[in-house]
Amino acid sequence: YEIRSCFWSWYRNKIVGDYMKIGLIGKKIGMTREFFDSGISVPVTVLSIEKGRILTVITKEKRGYDAIQVGFGKIKTSKLKNQMKGLFAKKATEPKKFLKEFRVDNISEFKEGNEIGLELFKDQKFVDVKSKTIGKGFAGVMKRHNFSGLRASHGVSVSHRSQGSTGQNQDPGKVFKGKKMAGHMGNKFRTIQNLEVIKSDLENNLIFVKGSVPGSKNSLVLIQKNSKKINKITTVEKIQKKQVQSQLSPIMTKQKTKAPEKKETVSPKPKNKGTNK
Repeated sequence: YEIRSCFWSWYRNKIVGDYMKIGLIGKKIGMTREFFDSGISVPVTVLSIEKGRILTVITKEKRGYDAIQVGFGKIKTSKLKNQMKGLFAKKATEPKKFLKEFRVDNISEFKEGNEIGLELFKDQKFVDVKSKTIGKGFAGVMKRHNFSGLRASHGVSVSHRSQGSTGQNQDPGKVFKGKKMAGHMGNKFRTIQNLEVIKSDLENNLIFVKGSVPGSKNSLVLIQKNSKKINKITTVEKIQKKQVQSQLSPIMTKQKTKAPEKKETVSPKPKNKGTNK
């Protein structure tokens, strides 16, 4: 039992520690295009990032792991409960709307009262974005699970978009759990991994990301460093590579034209010593 509990505690700390990497909370503004010098445009999603303030530094001596508690957003003091009022008064900081805890490796790098901003993703090429998807309400199986539906012509009466049978005969005589059926679609937290960072504006606290970000406009998003290590060429690197190739191509053609052509030397045919009869 002790070995099993130790294993699961190690597994939980490994998974949670890797997943809850330090991140920032922002707001999804919308989409636009980012133009490069070569004239190529890339569709991007604009995310507005709010600076977070470190409220508490959690050490292994207190809870058994190293972490920091970060506050994001603004809220009126009148909307807080007495417990939260006491917390912010004790920390001598302005009230924060959201509190998020992140596990860190080196706790000595963080101090209470410091702010965390976009400089966290300074040299980051890819990020993970988590948000709540757009709610679609009660949806049928064709929309929710991409079912083909029943026939649209002969033999079907007012059930063209139905799901068909869901159970079996007397044995087992039930519908198995997890059966794909009609139901509530969307409005769930989803994480999109390895979204490419095209540009970051430190002055206006904006970050431009290439890829689909879940949620509607003005929805809150959590941005973290990518958890998976991938070897992928970014869009900026691809454009730079094309520019270098376009600059080198005329030089290579000139070198080919200047190269002297080698003349083929025809070796003389040996004369037959014999006499024709």
